[in-house]
Amino acid sequence: MRWTSLLAIYFLFWSFSVFLVLPFGVRTTHEAGGELVPGQAESAPHEFSLKRVAIRVTIVATILWGLFVLNYVFGWVSPEMLDMFDPANAS
Repeated sequence: MRWTSLLAIYFLFWSFSVFLVLPFGVRTTHEAGGELVPGQAESAPHEFSLKRVAIRVTIVATILWGLFVLNYVFGWVSPEMLDMFDPANAS
């Protein structure tokens, strides 16, 4: 696989990992004991750290991408293994 393909796949893993990581570690303003601004929902996040989220996303994406590349190299799971409609794979 070319390095440009690997880079594009890593970017996809990184962008999808944002949605996996974003909900974790969020404390609401109500839970943190902070003051609410008029018009602010009680469920609004207390504070948001883009740097912390980016580091977490990079770690998760790198692990998932590494597993993807290892599977590509060693062929642990192939498309034929996942084909549920092939009579040859029926158990």
